[in-house]
Amino acid sequence: MLGGTRMDINILKEVFPVLLEGSLMTMELTIISVVLGSLIGMATALLKLSKNKLMASVAGFYTWLFRGTPMLLQLFVFYYGLPKVGIEFTPFQAALIGLSLNSGAYMAEIIRGGILSVDKGQFEACKSLGFTYLDTMKRVVLPQTFKIIIPSVGNEFITMLKDTSLVSAIAMEEVMRAAQLVSASTFRPMEVFFITACLYLLMTTIFTTVFSHYEKKLSVY
Repeated sequence: MLGGTRMDINILKEVFPVLLEGSLMTMELTIISVVLGSLIGMATALLKLSKNKLMASVAGFYTWLFRGTPMLLQLFVFYYGLPKVGIEFTPFQAALIGLSLNSGAYMAEIIRGGILSVDKGQFEACKSLGFTYLDTMKRVVLPQTFKIIIPSVGNEFITMLKDTSLVSAIAMEEVMRAAQLVSASTFRPMEVFFITACLYLLMTTIFTTVFSHYEKKLSVY
């Protein structure tokens, strides 16, 4: 019994640093992807709401395409498909592009819904005050939209954090890929994937707490 416990501790000492490093890469991918996705989503949402039918159609096609196809397929296209036409990406680049564009499509709908939830009277008031469309969005609408969409953005962030596990399919070494490699080398899949699950739970709990804090803080005002 003592020998088994000592072996488990040795496995933990061997496995945990590798999985922790993979977790840091998972968080890095998630944060960068959601930030870029938010910027893409904001631009796309504004285009979908614009009166320019061509730009609205392009933005609509983008969200339709990336929301309607599996993320894994999108990652395969960027990493395995594009080299066939002479465009090559490293696993990190392909993962970042795929995750950001996918997140951008969902964020576009979240932001668009938030903008539409702002009372139309405020748009009319800004227009009567001589505000341009961009000034109206920047000074009045988007600050209110941000407050409204915080819960949805938090959900998108948590979903993206878990979906980063898909990049292991293109040899990107985040926590899931690290778990697969360590499991194969140690022949201890139960322990390795249990630790991995605990790390995912820790990460999602941390970010859920952060978003809940900001949601409560903004609800005061």
